[in-house]
Formats: sequence, structure tokens, C-alpha cells
Amino acid sequence: MIEARNRHTATVLPDGKVLVAGGHGSSGGLLASAELYDPRSGSWTATGGMIEARLDYTATLLPDGKVLVAGGSGDVTGISNPLASAELYDPSSGSWTNTGNMDGVRSDHTATLLPDGKVLVAGGYVRIGESDISWLASAELYDPGSGSWTVTGSMMSSRARHTATLLPDGKVLVAGGYIGATSEDQLASAELYDPRSGSWTATAGMTDAREGHSATLLPDGKVLVAGGISSHTSRQLASVELYDPSTGSWTATGGMIEARYVHAATLLPDGKVLVAGGYSSSSDALAFAELYDPSTGSWTATGGMIEARYSHTATLLPDGKVLVAGGSDGSTAALASAELYDPGGGN
Repeated sequence: MIEARNRHTATVLPDGKVLVAGGHGSSGGLLASAELYDPRSGSWTATGGMIEARLDYTATLLPDGKVLVAGGSGDVTGISNPLASAELYDPSSGSWTNTGNMDGVRSDHTATLLPDGKVLVAGGYVRIGESDISWLASAELYDPGSGSWTVTGSMMSSRARHTATLLPDGKVLVAGGYIGATSEDQLASAELYDPRSGSWTATAGMTDAREGHSATLLPDGKVLVAGGISSHTSRQLASVELYDPSTGSWTATGGMIEARYVHAATLLPDGKVLVAGGYSSSSDALAFAELYDPSTGSWTATGGMIEARYSHTATLLPDGKVLVAGGSDGSTAALASAELYDPGGGN
């Protein structure tokens, strides 16, 4: 990439290019810059920068092809400048414009595109000072037609660094996350948002409390949750479980070969799930990658990345390859390198 970055976002645009924006730079500061990856040429070009530098925000591709960026932190510590602002990237002009602000500031939240074209933003946290942290249960909806936000029902539990997955029936499954800085504050609970009623209902909790995990919707409608961490200092997880929307229950499936969190998971065209990188139980960045096969419920090793990394992005390209970009290797604040995984070649 033109700039090294981690804790950024990557979004596939309708023309097949990938928009990478924001994050934490190599000098330790926040980035407003954005760039485009062209799979045809394998090269990066600069595009218009965001109006506000930010990390730990969300980016959502809207039905009209624009990208909505919302919230996050405007300070690398996450303390002094939580954001309520939102902006839109227009691929036709390569520029950003402000859109309506969220009802409140939030960082480490989730954003989910709903079937009606609205975007559900839920949870996160606000840090006003070292000892003044507010964990959020609130949720709100962005309407692209009006460019405005409206409050919707709050979650049953406050949470940040959770996952949110759109289910085939249009409901949203939120799972895990954390509400504090000790091992007792990771969550196993899960809940469902119903866009028809604007309300949340409890569903069965996971077997393992976790944050920094991944959640992947499988072709059969089940949700694969993998890895994460059960405390902020130890116990990276190799455990994996499946949520079945038809029963509202979780069942264990084959564990990963390597325990990891803040990794990346990508559903491949053949229905397998690629998990790559992350932070290991030995406190090292991982280059190791593995594949989950839903037909057997088991994991097998695949070609490792060229560079170990965590807090990176992994994006499925139109040709079936996966673009991995940025992240950190543990010793370098941010990486500029990018690499491609070819499911046909194993690396």
C-alpha cells in the first residue's frame, strides 16, 4: 500500500476495486488517507482522504455503491476524541462528504447492512478519560435516503468488539464482545435484532466467552464463530462453535489448529472458510493460515502468509482470491505490505 496501516477498513466496490481507508499509521498517528487496490493491475492508487482521521470505525457498502464510514476514535489512544461523525465515499468522484452524525459517539461497534438498505449500528464504547469508560448497549439506524440516523431498540447487554451477522431471515445475530478490562468481562451472551419490530431478544449464549473473534455466515445459514480471547492478557482461543438459527442454539465444531484472536476470516467461493494471521497464544503475530470445511467440521493447514500480521483486513475479490492488507507484526506499528491468497494454489 502507499501507507502502512492497521485497524483500518477494506471495502470491495461495485467495480471490483478495494477501498482501504484510515487506521493507525507507522508513525503512531491516525490516518485520514484512503487508497484503491485494482485487482487487474495489482497496484494501489491514492484516492480522496476522509474528512476525519479515525480508527476502530465501521465501513459499509451501501446499495447505491457509496461507502458509509461511521464513528470510531479520532485519537490513537481511544481516549480524547470519540466520534459521532459519519461520511460517505463516492467512487464516481473519489471524494468524501459529510452525512448526518450518529445520535452518540461510539468506537469498536458493529455496522450491518439490513435488507431494506438501512444500516444498523450497535454497541461499542466511549472513553472520555482513563477511568471514565461507558460501554454501550444503544443501537441506531442510518437511512441512506435521508442521510439521517434514528435511535432503535437497545441491546440487552452493553458490549464492544463483538460480532454482528445478518442471518438469512433478515435478523441480526450479535455475539460475544466485552464490557471491561478483566477476564470476567468477556461475554458469551448472544442476542437477535429484528428489523421488523426494532427490538432485541436473547438467544442461547456461546460455550466460550470471547472477544476479538470472527463470525462467518456459512452457505447453509449457520454462523461459524472462531477464536478470540477470553482475557486481555492471555487465553487466546482455538475453540470454534456454530450457531443454528433454526434452533437458536450453539454446538461445538472442530477447533482450529492454532489459537488466535484479531485474525481475519473469509468465506471462499467453495464454501470453506479461510482464517489467516492474528495474535497467538505465545504472544506472537501469526503467518499461519488454515481452512474450515463445513462438510467435515474440521480444519486443515493451508499456505501461510508471507508476513505474520494481526489487525489486518482480508477481502474476497471478484476472481475468488483473497487480498490481505496491512496490520501489525508486533514489532512494527503498521505494515504497508499486501498479499494474495489463491484458493486454487493454496497460497
